[in-house]
Amino acid sequence: MVPGMAGPAKVWRHRTGEIVLDRTRVMGVLNVTPDSFSDGGQFYDADAAVRHGLEMVEHGADLLDIGGESTRPRSDPVPADEEWRRVGGVIESLRRKVDVPLSIDTMKPAVAEKAVHAGASIVNDVSGMREPAMIRLVASLKAGVVVMHMLGNPKTMQEHPQYADVVGEVRGFLADRIAALEAAGTSSDAIAIDPGIGFGKTLEHNLALLRGLDGLAALGHPVVVGVSRKSFIAKLGAGEGGERVPGSLAAAAFAVSRGASVVRAHDVLETVRAMRVADALVRPS
Repeated sequence: MVPGMAGPAKVWRHRTGEIVLDRTRVMGVLNVTPDSFSDGGQFYDADAAVRHGLEMVEHGADLLDIGGESTRPRSDPVPADEEWRRVGGVIESLRRKVDVPLSIDTMKPAVAEKAVHAGASIVNDVSGMREPAMIRLVASLKAGVVVMHMLGNPKTMQEHPQYADVVGEVRGFLADRIAALEAAGTSSDAIAIDPGIGFGKTLEHNLALLRGLDGLAALGHPVVVGVSRKSFIAKLGAGEGGERVPGSLAAAAFAVSRGASVVRAHDVLETVRAMRVADALVRPS
């Protein structure tokens, strides 16, 4: 723990309630896209997406993160109306059928606003709330927030990413975004942070960030980590595609040991089971 810094967050508030962080929470990833890096096209059909969301909740997901625009490296942006067409009906349907919080994974204020009115209670912005309109929006709607670090944009983020001190620079960016959100009126306990593993980082950057998560957790906000099926796992020789699940679980368990409160997962059942063991080791009762 860094002297003078706050301890680990105990609760994460959102528009319709709160998530108690007495154990690691699993955020199920629901990509309603034709081209996401891991499962693009699998759940592009709205009915298939809803079925998968229900299955993830049945498997123990504590919240669902729904996205309609791929943010894989070198991906092109999707118009806001197309992004909403993909996710709107899925959010509305799941809101009626599940009792876990829904998160909208979007960089666009227009999509975020529609999603919250349709039933999402958290806005997950991989661009780090860079648009002032997004900061004003989440404050006015009293939504929960995930603010993530990304270098550049999805189209360019993996073109020779460089940092003098990746942990310090990511921490500084997130601290700045926290301050901007709070200044706009977002409650401090509604803000979660994400180092953005794989978003404008090399293998070495990703490993340094995972090792340095305790410094991010010392900011006093829930730390969300997305390592599920990321390419750095393959670079470590731990499998391709769906074969990356064991490596994903190892990285998620390590992240928990360094202060992560929430892990994003494609493979919810396996992750829930692994986090039970990680919690028993890291958070003994």
